[in-house]
Amino acid sequence: MKSFFNTYKTTLILLASIILGGLLGLIMGPKAVIFEPLGNLFINLIFTIIVPLVFFSISSTISNMTSLKRLGKILGNTFLVFTSTALISAIIGFIGTLTFNPTEGVKIDTLESIINKAGNAISNTDTPTFLQQLVNTISVSDFISLFSRKNMLQLIIFSLLFGIAIAMIGENGRPISKLLDSCSKAMMKVVEIIMYYAPIGLSCYFASVVGQLGSQILTGYLRVFILYLILSIIYYFGFFTLYAFFAGGKTGINRFWKNAISPSITALATCSSAACIPTNLKSTKNMGVSQDVAETVIPLGANTHKDGSVIGGVMKVTFLLGLFGRDMSSISSILGIILVSFLVGAVMGAIPNGGMIGEMLIISVYGFSPEVLPIIAVISTIIDAPATLLNSTGNTVCAMMVNRLTEGSGWLEKNEV
Repeated sequence: MKSFFNTYKTTLILLASIILGGLLGLIMGPKAVIFEPLGNLFINLIFTIIVPLVFFSISSTISNMTSLKRLGKILGNTFLVFTSTALISAIIGFIGTLTFNPTEGVKIDTLESIINKAGNAISNTDTPTFLQQLVNTISVSDFISLFSRKNMLQLIIFSLLFGIAIAMIGENGRPISKLLDSCSKAMMKVVEIIMYYAPIGLSCYFASVVGQLGSQILTGYLRVFILYLILSIIYYFGFFTLYAFFAGGKTGINRFWKNAISPSITALATCSSAACIPTNLKSTKNMGVSQDVAETVIPLGANTHKDGSVIGGVMKVTFLLGLFGRDMSSISSILGIILVSFLVGAVMGAIPNGGMIGEMLIISVYGFSPEVLPIIAVISTIIDAPATLLNSTGNTVCAMMVNRLTEGSGWLEKNEV
């Protein structure tokens, strides 16, 4: 029991604070708006560290990749497998939300009036052409614009380029790389300090929101959680089995499920993909995956490939779009949801505490007011355990598929264990 509490302590405290805030809102009604300033204080503290956190985390991670020795063929196959499974999970997540809308019944006008107190809920700008929108989404016209939280994707792209440039100049870039790493650790410590206030901030925020919306928003979260559990079960048992079959037929299925229990339990117990790396390496070895493939796919996957987070990204995007009555049925909207969710999964994997960055990316791309951040941040908390299960255990079956593409269909026979 003590071990369970230590593992889930942060999640349990945040959930308890959200529930307490919701109860206060239900009891006090509109009067709960008095708690709003304390909630806004937490939001403002988060906003102040978003830009430096993104820049230092991404650029330091990329710049330190020079020491990793990977074969070109393994990397190419890894990219193919990671991209394919992430897109599949995004499509599954969208089909799930299309079938079962978690925001059905929430009064949109009431929610908009709450958000409008702090600013425009949705940016009202002239609709640009598709190509111009693409340019605006991935770039800015002035360097100083990168320091705005409204340009999260642009900042991520610049950070990637900066990290790659440092890696390419080799030894000359090592001092900068070390500096970036130190700054990244310092920013994470700032996040840790701010998160001590999170239970109070989130509790006050939701007391205010629920007080004005009633129980509707809480019902929406319950629907999200139930839907995510259903999709997780389908993806875990159904698609992991299909992936294992692709990797090695019936033998691949047997080999995967025989060794999947340990990674799964570790994922649920730790809620951390990074903490699962040792167990995943051992399990992939037992599955017959070559050492060089496993030692490339597993660490890389823990940082950049998270199917569970992709499905969670779909939930967050569609939750916001549903609350505000935005279109989710057109081809362009569907493709946009899938693409953004794919990016959210990658960003969440690449950066410590990356859920916050993924949520800011969603807000930035769709033009929502930053004040909606806590509304989708709750989703990360309630789906944490099943998302980690899909994220981490999924990397083991991905290692099997990469091995299949790298060594051919007879790889299981060559790598008997």
